[in-house]
Amino acid sequence: MPTEFQPVRVGVIGTGRFGRLHALTLAGLTEFQLVAIVGRRPEYPQPLKSELPDVPYWSSLTTAISQSGAEAWVVACTTSAHIDITRTLLEAGLTVLLEKPLADSLTDALSLQPLVLPDSRNLMLGHILLFNSEFQQLQLEVATRGKLSYVDCVRHRPASIPAAFPGETPLESTMVHDLYCLQTLTNREQPQSLTAIKHHNPDGATDIVHARLQWPNGLIATCTASFLTPAGMPPRGFDRMEVFGDGWAARIQPNPRPIDVWAESAVWPMALEIRTAANGPTGMLAEELRTFCRVVRRSADVPIGARYADALQVQQWIETLAHSAGLTLRHS
Repeated sequence: MPTEFQPVRVGVIGTGRFGRLHALTLAGLTEFQLVAIVGRRPEYPQPLKSELPDVPYWSSLTTAISQSGAEAWVVACTTSAHIDITRTLLEAGLTVLLEKPLADSLTDALSLQPLVLPDSRNLMLGHILLFNSEFQQLQLEVATRGKLSYVDCVRHRPASIPAAFPGETPLESTMVHDLYCLQTLTNREQPQSLTAIKHHNPDGATDIVHARLQWPNGLIATCTASFLTPAGMPPRGFDRMEVFGDGWAARIQPNPRPIDVWAESAVWPMALEIRTAANGPTGMLAEELRTFCRVVRRSADVPIGARYADALQVQQWIETLAHSAGLTLRHS
């Protein structure tokens, strides 16, 4: 890094699981100076207060913007607040990394359009799987080996989710990741058809969504997302993507990471490629944030899959698939 480089002064909005991961990762990256954390509670919530005692905390975003000196912000709060918070930041002339999803609906997402620059350099979407090392290698293989014929995406999560989170669907919570990956692998080409079917568990909740997408060049992709895995499997289920081209094929299995521990029971200590170790963060969240740093400093463009227009396209795909499957989305 050039000696004249000045770390990006950044703030984090959101103190839940992912907001905490962002804060801990940013605090460990030399590219950033974490100067603010914003949450809904009046008091600085634990465990962040103990982990980052020197980082100022605000419960008022307006006050944090005016007092913190942050030039860029990471929005990692509840989806229902994404649009209002991001609008406030963009209107203040700040650069934003907004964790997925962009909004609850395409209509809400479109309301930001007047504020987003044409190249999206003031609004980057956070989709950590685009920065996963296996997926980035897969992108390289596709680029060098040629046209794809078929892609199969599988993403299974625990059967306990429908009871714990009523109204959650595999389409919105899990398949959306594969849609962003497909968007990137196809360089944003619009499919000519998107269809889906769903399945209900005995309680009437949607526990499986299966989708089929086809592109004008003949590429077919299938995506299956479910809430089916039993308690004895990894706590975040498992993911798999297989691609087939002319004379070649590839498979990635990024979740859980390939380390298993057995004692009184089996443990999968790394569901995702995210580590916030004391000697420096590593993995896909760190790489996402490093890319955000380069975007803020204007040394790199927002990558495909992380631009505002990309988020709008995937939001449209989700709503088309939901309609095809007769699925009611959370915001409906």
